[in-house]
Amino acid sequence: MNDFESLEALRWTPEAKAKLKNIPFFARTQAKARIEQLARAAGQEVVTVELVEQARVEFGQ
Repeated sequence: MNDFESLEALRWTPEAKAKLKNIPFFARTQAKARIEQLARAAGQEVVTVELVEQARVEFGQ
């Protein structure tokens, strides 16, 4: 993956966005970056609620 691809924004489902909004504002930016990193590593182009839940479990939140 080149630098351009890593900076490309991923799409989020409405349900995944709602889950992200449940994360406290002070941790939301970091959480979003980590979730998107996980999505890219899995070859996902869209962040789903299942991916957000997987990230929560993997990151121990």
